[in-house]
Amino acid sequence: MPAAADLARQSAHRVLSAAQTLFPGYFALVMATGIVSIACHLLAIPAAPSVLLGVNWIAYAALFTLTLVRLFKFPAQTLSDASDFKRAPGFFAIIAGTCMLGAQTMVVANGSAIAIVLWYAGLGLWFLVMYSFFTAVTLSEHKPPLASGISGAWLMASVASQSIAVLRASLDAGDAPPPALQLLCLVMFMIGCMLYLTIIPLISYRLTFFRFEARDFTPPYWINMGAVAITTLAGSLLILHANKWPLLSSYIGFLRGFTLFFWAAATWWIPFLIILTVWRYLVRRDRLQYEPQFWSMVFPLGMYAVATFELPRAEALPFLAAIARIFGFVALAAWTLTFAGLIAQLVHSSAEPAEVDAAHQQ
Repeated sequence: MPAAADLARQSAHRVLSAAQTLFPGYFALVMATGIVSIACHLLAIPAAPSVLLGVNWIAYAALFTLTLVRLFKFPAQTLSDASDFKRAPGFFAIIAGTCMLGAQTMVVANGSAIAIVLWYAGLGLWFLVMYSFFTAVTLSEHKPPLASGISGAWLMASVASQSIAVLRASLDAGDAPPPALQLLCLVMFMIGCMLYLTIIPLISYRLTFFRFEARDFTPPYWINMGAVAITTLAGSLLILHANKWPLLSSYIGFLRGFTLFFWAAATWWIPFLIILTVWRYLVRRDRLQYEPQFWSMVFPLGMYAVATFELPRAEALPFLAAIARIFGFVALAAWTLTFAGLIAQLVHSSAEPAEVDAAHQQ
């Protein structure tokens, strides 16, 4: 019995410790796993989509539980993060993670009922996080300089908006939804475009006109590409639904032009981001080790693959399918390596308390 009590106490301590230090953007793990699973489904890789779906539900449940524990047990730290220019954008990953899990559940398991619940949850979280974040940073009395205050993570606001449109379009691939929902999807697509076009000039200005050290190039800068990739996916899905959704017919030219524009932008970013990654880890020899932000690099790779799968269907560009397949396998490899890093970190952290107890007993 004492041993059981000690075990329960250690487990509770680990949960509280994990909740207290939880990175707000850790839901990028769910985003990455969801989109890579969909990519595997499109690549017709046996078993992988279903396995990743199971992993993702476990990850989502664990992260959501830790988030709730942190909110109730450590409210001051949660509120501090919510107004922090570096950490606060990570809360948008909760929205995108919820919607990506819904899209994954719909595509891989045809779980429309669960996906609908997740869509409404994502929509509610969108209003909460979107206006809390921009209100907090606008009214903040202590604002950092642009060089230290802006990063690719800010584009998660665009990703979150597009994820609402992506999940709803995945749900209503058959019959047309009510006009209000058609309009909502189109509005979310436009808001996502607006947020990207507003934020990316600030990020580009920071990259170009301020000193940039190796440690400054964090994995969330890959969202520069991921945000336009998910915009491409959302636009492609809306184009494919235009013949069934009456409201979209008036905007088909706009959708086609913007969708191809954003795919071109996503494609442009890839070589540049690869160069900066090589510069950080090979030229500057920065240590490569697992960190939660790496999921923000896996997600754009998977999203680019899926977006490039759907774009040829929307625009009759079949030769792009080869690019989609290449990036699908690249994304799966990146997910596997990052997940291995996560497991290694969890094993290491779980062994530390046992080592401490053994030291005390000696």
